[in-house]
Amino acid sequence: MKELFDSISNESATLITKKYSTSFSIAVRLLAPDIRQAIYNIYGFVRVADEIVDSFEGYPKEELLNRFEEEYQYAIETGISTNPVINAFQKTVKEYNIEAKLVESFLKSMRADLNKQVYENQEEIDEYIYGSADVVGLMCLKVFVKGDQEKYLNLKEPAMKLGSAFQKVNFLRDLNEDFENLNRSYFPNINPNKLSETDKKKVLTEIKKDFEEAYTGIVKLPKEAKLAVYVAYKYYFNLLSKIEKTPSAILKEKRIRVSNPKKMYLLIVSYFNFKLKIV
Repeated sequence: MKELFDSISNESATLITKKYSTSFSIAVRLLAPDIRQAIYNIYGFVRVADEIVDSFEGYPKEELLNRFEEEYQYAIETGISTNPVINAFQKTVKEYNIEAKLVESFLKSMRADLNKQVYENQEEIDEYIYGSADVVGLMCLKVFVKGDQEKYLNLKEPAMKLGSAFQKVNFLRDLNEDFENLNRSYFPNINPNKLSETDKKKVLTEIKKDFEEAYTGIVKLPKEAKLAVYVAYKYYFNLLSKIEKTPSAILKEKRIRVSNPKKMYLLIVSYFNFKLKIV
């Protein structure tokens, strides 16, 4: 039965989320049950695309990404895919009226990771971040507002800022891996191999501004989504604080993480702030 296959498709997206990101999966479990699966489906799709360009060494990455995109387009046209992750995602795209241009921008940034290694100016990196992170935030926002276009437009800019903040924190966290293993540099006019404290401070200031603008949208989110997004915000802001305290020389050699006990503490604090309507 088709219903059984759709159920298995949803389970596949959920499993990918839980296996690849414990932090994100914790946040997703805090969403209202009626929107939770849609976010799993979005994450499953973007995670697989990201793995194709980042992790599938020794395999024809470009061909795999081409086939992945072609299968997605076929699924949008027909309403089904034999790829469970794509099948789950296309149903979410249609149910929540996620614009085609958002998915197209995401896949464009993923394609850039196949060949582009250095971003030489702000315009280039802004376009990449928009496609790799901002549009993912907008896809999720479409789910959060459940078709309310007025709310979507009001929260669009803060959602994009949150996506940008998360992505830039990831760039700093993965500085060594991106440069040494993938030979990528995402900071214009900054050599990752010679990252100075001045360079790091400049990037941190930019990220903090993104977080500040993002927070104005978090507090206006529907209650079904607010706690989950707030927890993700707190996780990443804490990670940014750890990065700020880490000398540049160490940052280039070590991947900074938030410990599980700290994540639990942040979760508890966030829950009480939410219940007390502080956020």
